[in-house]
Order: sequence, then C-alpha cells, then structure tokens
Amino acid sequence: MKFKAVLFDLDGTLLDTLKDLADSMNLALEQLGFKTHPAEAYKYIVGDGIETMARRALPENNRDSKSISKCIELTRQNYSRLWSVNTKPYPQITELLNELQKRNITMAVLSNKPDDFTKKMTVHFLGDYDFKEIRGAGPQTPIKPNPSAALRIAAQNQISPEQFVYLGDTGTDMKTAVVAGMYPVGVLWGFRKADELIKTGAKLLIKNPLEVLRLFEKD
Repeated sequence: MKFKAVLFDLDGTLLDTLKDLADSMNLALEQLGFKTHPAEAYKYIVGDGIETMARRALPENNRDSKSISKCIELTRQNYSRLWSVNTKPYPQITELLNELQKRNITMAVLSNKPDDFTKKMTVHFLGDYDFKEIRGAGPQTPIKPNPSAALRIAAQNQISPEQFVYLGDTGTDMKTAVVAGMYPVGVLWGFRKADELIKTGAKLLIKNPLEVLRLFEKD
C-alpha cells in the first residue's frame, strides 16, 4: 500500500461551512456600514485565512489596516455565535472517515481557519474520529500554502510526506500538497472548480468522498 495517511482541509472538504461564514462576515460588514455579498461569492472570499477573507470582503477603498482589523474582530465575534447554525459534514464524509479508521489509516486536519475554531468545530462535528492532529492558523502555524505545518504533522506521525494523501477543495490546498511532497487530491463538492484544482497541481479529482478509498486498496 503506497499511502498510509490522509491530511484533510476542513472548510469545503470535510464541513460545509459556507453559509455560517458568509453570515458572520456579512453581519460584520453591515456593522461597519458596508455592502454585503451573496453567500455564493464567499466560495472565492474564504480559504486563505481570516485576514485575507476580510480584505476580499471589504470595499476596495476601505482595505486599510484599521478597517481590516475591525472587520476581523467583528467577524470572529459573530462566528463565535453562528459557527454551528448551518454547518454540517458533507454527504458521505462520515462514511469515509469510518472506513479509513477501520483500515488504520492515519488522519489529520489542517485548516486556514483560526486554530481555536478549527479544533472546536472538528471535535463538535467529527468528534467520533481519531484525528492524530487538528491544526488551524495561529502564531505557530503559518497559513497554507506554506507547507511547514503539513510537514510537521507528517514528521510527528513518523510518516513520510509522500505517503500522505492531501484532500482539499482549493488551489491553496493543492499548492500546499505539492510543496509538501504529498499527493494532491482535489474535491469537487467544495468551494472551487476543477480548473483551479488542476492548474494548481491536483493529481486526482473526485466527486464523491468514498472515491478516496481506492487510493488505499492493497495491491
């Protein structure tokens, strides 16, 4: 068996978080007196950390450091109330995790969502599964596509990066996998489209979570 582990992205890969993220940021924009965005637009606003999310959501002429900081603060406050209202695992994610666990495949989560939310949400929605590491963005974890956190997870589990399948839904995820030396698998149920995933290095695209299992079949 070539692969021994899976490193999962969270938003758009394991959990459908779009509506709660959009509602939290839109409320912050309203509080600041700015126009909001349709929920679908957030597929291209989220994914690269909360600072970039705020910068993309704010009007072009209001992207100064003070406005960004205030937008981040309000969004975090809003999200702390709204993070579980609409969010849920994507269909067949729990079936995939069950099967990987049965096969003793090492599993971990790496997200550009702030670390506190990443841990809280993974435990809340997917607490039945044995993730060896759950890590989000923070002072010790640069946001993806910086590969350092992915490489640290591999080292801590004593599994070489090339034995990791990296499952994600954005170009940022695919770039991270490529630079880390992991196998990039792009999911088509998430926030971005096939062309972005292919252009940024996806070696496999899947429409259904259970398609991952064929990578873990014995020769």
